[in-house]
Amino acid sequence: MDEPISGVEQHPAKYWHALDDGRIQCDLCPRDCKLHEGQRGACFVRGRVGDAMVLTTYGRSSGFCIDPIEKKPLNHFYPGSSVLSFGTAGCNLACKFCQNWDISKSRSFDRLLDQASPEAIAQCAERYGCKSVAFTYNDPVIFAEYAMDVADACHARNIKTVAVTAGYIHAQPRRDFFAKMDAANVDLKAFTDEFYVRQTGSHLQPVLETLQYLKHETNVWFELTTLLIPDLNDSAQEISAMSEWIVKALGTDVPLHFSAFHPDYKLNDKPATPAKTLIQARKIALDAGLRYVYTGNVHHVAGDTTYCPACATELIVRDWYEIKQYRLTQDGRCDNCNATIAGRFGQFAGQFGRQRIPVRVGAVA
Repeated sequence: MDEPISGVEQHPAKYWHALDDGRIQCDLCPRDCKLHEGQRGACFVRGRVGDAMVLTTYGRSSGFCIDPIEKKPLNHFYPGSSVLSFGTAGCNLACKFCQNWDISKSRSFDRLLDQASPEAIAQCAERYGCKSVAFTYNDPVIFAEYAMDVADACHARNIKTVAVTAGYIHAQPRRDFFAKMDAANVDLKAFTDEFYVRQTGSHLQPVLETLQYLKHETNVWFELTTLLIPDLNDSAQEISAMSEWIVKALGTDVPLHFSAFHPDYKLNDKPATPAKTLIQARKIALDAGLRYVYTGNVHHVAGDTTYCPACATELIVRDWYEIKQYRLTQDGRCDNCNATIAGRFGQFAGQFGRQRIPVRVGAVA
């Protein structure tokens, strides 16, 4: 049974307005949920109490882990560094193929095991030597107030912030949210509105608007991920159209990750994505003019490797999440031809590797 909204801790939420018919409307994302007293939005974590909107997951996490930054995936954002990752519960999309469904689709706050203030999270990241903190596992858009407060606490300690998001957000909260982020990985789930409607319960256009905003109006470093699902979004025609749009609208330097689907949640009738599908998608995107295209969830060293677009030197050779070779200068240039590589780089002092370390922030703080 769903936990009543009156029975959980509540934090004042932004981005809503009152309607003439007595309801209030959430203005955070394009779902525009209209709520009577006591009702929750589609994301489940934002709801109405009295005449205001509240966030019910502020300060409450489904768990914290230290990961390699490449797992987000971000291949051009301080490669080899570690990131403190966490999420909450709920989601504003309804993806049938969700691979974190036990968290993002949770309608029970029993999943929220670790309570942590923004300052405690920043302190934990600093203590463990993490370069950044990532809002992930479920979409941070729905806990924007919490994520932005955490970001402020992190920046006070010179810790970067990363959003792993579907980018389904309205214009004003988009400006506020990404003003606090240093990097993002955005799920571009497909390149047809039909897929978005049928498989995610949302629409494509708001996501494209978010991507164009990130590119042209912010300094946020961002990369894209597309989970390729057999017979749903993996055709050569769709991948070609998507790649050409990225080149035209976002430029050739935006890294694109093609990731392999495995049957999960409500989409168990589709087979896992063959490695050859990802390899072919990578070739299509490279042929369209994108400079940095990767494959994920399969063992494919060439698809994990960052190549110099000028001289084709293997600059960062990865095997899963382990860096086998690193040939970038501190300011992000090819050590062979001096070409500039797009991204955020610094002194490479080793790597975190493929380990995953669960931590309890409350205990550390």
